[in-house]
Amino acid sequence: MGEPRPPMAIFSGQSHLSFAEEVCKHVGVRLGEATVGNNSSTETDVILNESIRGKEVFVIQSGSKRVNNDVFEMLNLVYACKTSCARRVIAVVPYLPYSQQCRMRRRACITSKLIAKMMCNAGINHLITMDLHQREIHGFFDCSVDNLRSSPFLLQHVLDTIPDYRESVIIARHPSATRRATSYAERLQVNFAVVHGELKAEEEVGREGIKYS
Repeated sequence: MGEPRPPMAIFSGQSHLSFAEEVCKHVGVRLGEATVGNNSSTETDVILNESIRGKEVFVIQSGSKRVNNDVFEMLNLVYACKTSCARRVIAVVPYLPYSQQCRMRRRACITSKLIAKMMCNAGINHLITMDLHQREIHGFFDCSVDNLRSSPFLLQHVLDTIPDYRESVIIARHPSATRRATSYAERLQVNFAVVHGELKAEEEVGREGIKYS
């Protein structure tokens, strides 16, 4: 017989607390008690309010509009679990922040690799995520990675809730998304279209910052 599974604990940051609560209901485990927030200096402050010694801990956190705060909350939670003698720490990150910044650009860094190194150094033993921007991101992590696909659930949702879905059109908003759009279109047996344009110009939309001279 194999080694018995260690007791499990689940903690969550503030990005999608309702999602973490639904996960806990599904697996039949209560959400771990922790204080996660910001102090008077706006620094991220994390306190675990229960013992997790020897447990297998899942930290649920995803990217949201407060992406930088989400990242640091996750790092603090993971490190708090590590220093509290958790047996293993598994990060559950449905949307991995900075995953689109995974290629070398002129005088710019590969930020997704930086995030991966920070997460591993904080103490994660395993990452569960969804729909990584590029498969090569796996190689940025020094731990095992499960990259799940949302397409089966999305397609089933379309089949179950949209009676006249065959009259729809799948649109790829730029040429690099053509492969995914055609995959969806073939499985749903609908038409697809591609919006042609320069990806570089599109990536600049919505980008704000300060230019130094």
